[in-house]
Amino acid sequence: MKREDIRNIAIIAHVDHGKTTLVDELLKQSGVFRSNQNVVERVMDSNDLERERGITILSKNTAVHYDGIKINIIDTPGHADFGGEVERVLKMVNGVVLVVDAFEGPMPQTKFVLKKALELDLPVIVCINKIDRPEARPTEVIDEVLELFIELNADEKQLDCPFVFASAKSGVAVLDIKEEPVDMKPLFETIINYIPAPEGDPNESTQVLISTIDYNEYVGRIGIGKVDNGTIKVNQDAVLVNAHEPDKFVKVKISKLYEFDGLKKVDVSEATIGAIVAISGIADIHIGDTICSPEKPNAIPFQKISEPTIAMYFNVNDSPLAGTEGKFVTSRHLRERLMRELNTDVSLRVEETDTTESFKVSGRGELHLSVLIENMRREGYEFSVSKAEVLYKYDENDKKLEPMEHTMIDVPEEFVGVVIDKLGQRKGELIGMTASGTGYTRMEFSIPARGLIGYRGEFLTDTKGNGIINTLFDGYDPYKGDIQYRKQGSLIAFESGESVTYGLFNAQERGILFIGAGVKVYSGMIVGQNGKAEDIEVNVCKRKQLTNTRASGSDDSLKLSPPKILSLEQALEFIDTDELLEVTPVNLRIRKKTLDPTLRMREKRNSQNK
Repeated sequence: MKREDIRNIAIIAHVDHGKTTLVDELLKQSGVFRSNQNVVERVMDSNDLERERGITILSKNTAVHYDGIKINIIDTPGHADFGGEVERVLKMVNGVVLVVDAFEGPMPQTKFVLKKALELDLPVIVCINKIDRPEARPTEVIDEVLELFIELNADEKQLDCPFVFASAKSGVAVLDIKEEPVDMKPLFETIINYIPAPEGDPNESTQVLISTIDYNEYVGRIGIGKVDNGTIKVNQDAVLVNAHEPDKFVKVKISKLYEFDGLKKVDVSEATIGAIVAISGIADIHIGDTICSPEKPNAIPFQKISEPTIAMYFNVNDSPLAGTEGKFVTSRHLRERLMRELNTDVSLRVEETDTTESFKVSGRGELHLSVLIENMRREGYEFSVSKAEVLYKYDENDKKLEPMEHTMIDVPEEFVGVVIDKLGQRKGELIGMTASGTGYTRMEFSIPARGLIGYRGEFLTDTKGNGIINTLFDGYDPYKGDIQYRKQGSLIAFESGESVTYGLFNAQERGILFIGAGVKVYSGMIVGQNGKAEDIEVNVCKRKQLTNTRASGSDDSLKLSPPKILSLEQALEFIDTDELLEVTPVNLRIRKKTLDPTLRMREKRNSQNK
């Protein structure tokens, strides 16, 4: 049976192609907001980090009503590091709206999300967005999208998909690029006419596949999924089963049931086929679980989420300044917080190590882990992290395999040489290059994931901020050989104390400083970057010796260059394998793993003798 009064869709796209802005307009034009209501831009990006960075990190559920039909919409992340979010929510929907920038065309993540949708045989509506951009080229982008469909082995039915041309920012859409756009009505109607209504048997036993987990401190875990068969009711007895865990059989009771309406969750007493529901009150609910009637516990198959490719060690902070700035500083605090993250982040892995002071945290990329680090420091946690390292695999012949990235780079023509040179040093292989006609050149590389660690900051410097880099996981290949990450050494504080102008003035001749005067430092803390390859110890706490002839204001004439204040991403890129990043709610400090200079020298000598 089909449920004609519902459509379930996901909005998918490459990062920054306008998904969240498009959802904003669908909400506005369906009457979710009052006419006089003041609504922030990108209303679906609800957490602080999403709003600051302008990216979607977590998938979000909403629903609008149009012409008597309820359209459940899932806004998904566009960044490759949050691909795990996209993979699982596609099981909840009956079709997707693929948003493509009218200038940029299909990008690496467009390929990733479209491939997932085609594998699940979901109908696709292509929305060419940003048609009001001065350099927009919608007709060429149509051809590029169709080429991408062919490359991904789409069948004739999938190739015969509707195209809608839109400007999400202006809130308009048309089916023919020559028409004068008025509102979003053409997109609404295409969704209703082209996306199939959900199917199921309302008289069958209950079956709800949990595709997303939300978390609330008051009610705990909230499972979100689509009712595939039967009806689910409040106070109903049910069981949890899982296709990947044949032995799982947990008896539960449905205590609270919600449906989505606009930006709110609305209490309902029951829901039937096709409805997307949120269920609270089940402590042991996980992504991939199926809620079933006890008499017929049939698990719905669920694809395994792609494995992490990169790892960092999260350690209890043991620096001389430990515990002075954070609210949560112990290993118990750190462990509880990381385990809580697993409640909602399906792509993350947390492993205990042989010490209680350290945890191995694996994710889909540097951005994935840096978002977790930033969230934790804002919550008051204090800890240290190691340099990101890739996770290797071994084939049946015990040959080392490493994760590869398909990297697409757009840069002005003058920077092509430096990019090819830098990525060549990092074992990148150029596989294609095309000029766009706008002064930009697009290059495609196959490069080991570890070759990109610490490269983004360097890339922005090399291209004077004009380059765009996009990456996509591209499987495992044989190990490509060693890569030298950093050509500059560190400037290491020689003693503990407070930095002063005289000491900093002498130290700045050696390189670029990361701190100014009046900063607490300790022996082994890194205060700058050396211009040469080796590490150098500097005394930034050194004061000028007082003499009878010295004038009291003679220090004022010393001119210090402004320090280079590193962001979290820059600090994570800068640290080397023998260094740590100390993260507190107030400061980011880079330090050597071994603070004692004598022990450090001994370790260096031992490693060279091996």
